[in-house]
Amino acid sequence: EKLFRLFLFKFFIMSLEEEIKKRRTFGIISHPDAGKTTLTEKLLLFGGAINEAGAVKSNKIKKTAASDFMEIERQRGISVSTSVLAFNFKDKKINILDTPGHKDFAEDTYRTLTAVDSVIVVIDVAKGVEEQTEKLVEVCRMRQIPIIIFINKLDREGKDAFDLLDEVEKKLGLTVTPLSFPIGMGLNFKGIYNVWKKNIKIYQNDQKQIIGNKTTFNSLNDPELESIIGKKNIKNLKEELELIDGVYPSFEKNSYLNGDLHPVFFGSALNNYGVEDLLECFIEIAPFPLPKQSEKRIVEPKEEKFTGFIFKIHANMDPNHRNRLAFVKIVSGTFKRNTSYLHVRNNKNLKFSAPNTFFAEKKEIIEVSYPGDIVGLHDSGNFKIGDTLTSGESLNFIGIPNFSPEHFRYINNKNPMKAKQLEKGINQLMDEGIAQLFVLNLNGRKIIGTVGALQFDVIQYRLLNEYGAQCEYENINIYKACWVDGDKDCSSMDDFIRKKQKYLASDKKGKLVYLSDSEFTLKMAQQNYSDLKFHFTSEF
Repeated sequence: EKLFRLFLFKFFIMSLEEEIKKRRTFGIISHPDAGKTTLTEKLLLFGGAINEAGAVKSNKIKKTAASDFMEIERQRGISVSTSVLAFNFKDKKINILDTPGHKDFAEDTYRTLTAVDSVIVVIDVAKGVEEQTEKLVEVCRMRQIPIIIFINKLDREGKDAFDLLDEVEKKLGLTVTPLSFPIGMGLNFKGIYNVWKKNIKIYQNDQKQIIGNKTTFNSLNDPELESIIGKKNIKNLKEELELIDGVYPSFEKNSYLNGDLHPVFFGSALNNYGVEDLLECFIEIAPFPLPKQSEKRIVEPKEEKFTGFIFKIHANMDPNHRNRLAFVKIVSGTFKRNTSYLHVRNNKNLKFSAPNTFFAEKKEIIEVSYPGDIVGLHDSGNFKIGDTLTSGESLNFIGIPNFSPEHFRYINNKNPMKAKQLEKGINQLMDEGIAQLFVLNLNGRKIIGTVGALQFDVIQYRLLNEYGAQCEYENINIYKACWVDGDKDCSSMDDFIRKKQKYLASDKKGKLVYLSDSEFTLKMAQQNYSDLKFHFTSEF
């Protein structure tokens, strides 16, 4: 019997390790309009997950992109929420998290980066490295997340390829190595040379929504290739490849995985060029699920017992059913349907009869999920962002904070007959993490704090269309929100609360928040109450 149990255990560990090695979970990040959602769409197309791609162009949606499924996203032509998409490609399970590019929704993107093992950064060939790209890459560098760069829109006139590589190195502080290189640009764009595979693929199709027939050339001296792209272009390409060999370091997988070397791919996602090269290389080099730090210890993916954490909550993915889904990243072990798991914060055991895997808003019930997978759990209000689920161990994963908001407004009920709907809507949307709710201790008035002003429009729109509640905003003079904390025997906390009561509020967790009205008053409070701690993220 002992031998049989040992055999079963070894078999479980071996099969778990095989499943882990199949997984690739990554996020796609960029400045708005760099073509991130279009690239996501084309990765699905080349991965065989869809037959025809949607197109997002000039904020007018010809066909709604598969990853933009919220009504407000269809209207505005931008992504305002992280989408999860999964598909299989060459015996690998790919999990893509397509994030908002707009800076007003950066907090959703920051949290999503806690759930990925690597990222692809999309850069517009004409605009180069932009502000939001710098901020997001900085977060990736802090967490040592492996980065691949995709320089997009080669079908348009843009910056010189070598100038762009220099810009990426200087502005983002990355060490780059090109694994593909463009042949021409804009009107003279002929295709992409794959440095990784040392070949060129030419697509014979004017339709951008489907993959046409392709011809692969393994030699730059092929006469047929010369007739397609021209003798001059081949000569220029050979000179550029010689320059790449002399200037840039050779690709070394461990350096990439450690966050020290960053492969660069060029392409035109809209025209299908470079996407297949990126996908084929990605599944070979990208990391499979990585260990994660908890408050107590590092949790390894191959551990037998299940652990996972909630990095996103989305209300009303189907507005007709008023459902909430909690997105769980599986860190270790296997997650099984109809199995009881511990919700650590509430110390309650929960069982899930219909866990979902995702294809944008399309969901399938899944029996078993493995480390790296993203699972959607139907939620009746039990979960908050950052919650941990385990097979029984009491541990909490760290690194999923709320950030100090930059914009603040009172939120008022426009229709007293819908007070319950408004309260329910506000609570559920705040649980999603798109904004933060502060309740003034003095009079109980509710204040919404957001990272970006556009979030107020999203909240107002969703309250009306998903909950039937109308709200209006009122301006309030707040410079910064910060969480205040002190030791138990801290004598000055009572004095601080008495003197600053007009500016004090509670967040959703009941933590004390100081809403300073100016930079000067915040600095004075920090000086006068030096034994108190003022935090600009909620995780402390």
